[in-house]
Amino acid sequence: MSKKIVLALGGNALGEDLAGQMQAVKQTSEAIVDLIAQGHQVVVTHGNGPQVGMINLAFEAAARTEAHTPMLPMSVCVALSQGYIGYDLQNALREALLSRNLDIPVATLITQVEVNANDEAFLTPTKPIGSFFSREDAEKLTRQGYIMKEDAGRGYRRVVASPKPVDIIEKETVKTMMNACHVVITVGGGGIPVIREGDHLRGASAVIDKDWASAKLAEMIDADMLIILTAVEKVAINFGKPDEQWLDMLSLRDAERFIAEGHFAKGSMLPKVEAAASFARSRPGRQALITVLNKAREGIEGKTGTLITQ
Repeated sequence: MSKKIVLALGGNALGEDLAGQMQAVKQTSEAIVDLIAQGHQVVVTHGNGPQVGMINLAFEAAARTEAHTPMLPMSVCVALSQGYIGYDLQNALREALLSRNLDIPVATLITQVEVNANDEAFLTPTKPIGSFFSREDAEKLTRQGYIMKEDAGRGYRRVVASPKPVDIIEKETVKTMMNACHVVITVGGGGIPVIREGDHLRGASAVIDKDWASAKLAEMIDADMLIILTAVEKVAINFGKPDEQWLDMLSLRDAERFIAEGHFAKGSMLPKVEAAASFARSRPGRQALITVLNKAREGIEGKTGTLITQ
């Protein structure tokens, strides 16, 4: 049965540098086209960790030259990464589709994601980005409005907030393209973080978790399924311990209990389980799947992965 799917790619699906990304997207695209060939409507989202870091470091380095090129706001770095990743990914998808005689348009949508200016995350920014600075340089950057924190005696780094997404600004465009049977690449890197000020959208010094943004998008475009791709085939409790248990199914009640018991690591599986549960909770019948990229098709068929349902 055909499903409307939001497919959230992990960083391992995109490589870590220019050459690695160009190679990785070819393999990634083949797995995505497997789903499209089965008749599913697929909207693709993705992370941008290595790519946005590379962009940020490049402009930091340029700022230290005689040219004194200004450092870029995080919102602009995310926008650049969406174009850079989307360029490679949409071309690889187009080629993979045509190789199977599927003449389906593919396009990358530069996507803004609204966050709440009063989100508590802005009170205590914790997400480090970029390179290390001396105390003197850090003080200069602080005067320019950046938040700097010392990092374990190695110097000072910029830190930004990681607020929750509240709206996908271009959601209606995504719906229109999807309804026209286009493959849309959107919410790259969690989306460009913006704060609504009347009719104006102001870029925020933040990064949005791409799994949470993907869950919000899936909810707002009325998707049937959210698939969050990661490095492991299933979710586990007691991970790495003698009583490790891999989960085929995960109810919302059990998800809440396992989260409270601390089974999922903050920097890896926790946001995936939380985002998946959020989507499954948003309406009866919606399902979320966590698995690896090359098992996504089997996961939809119920053969592998961890399925989160009400």
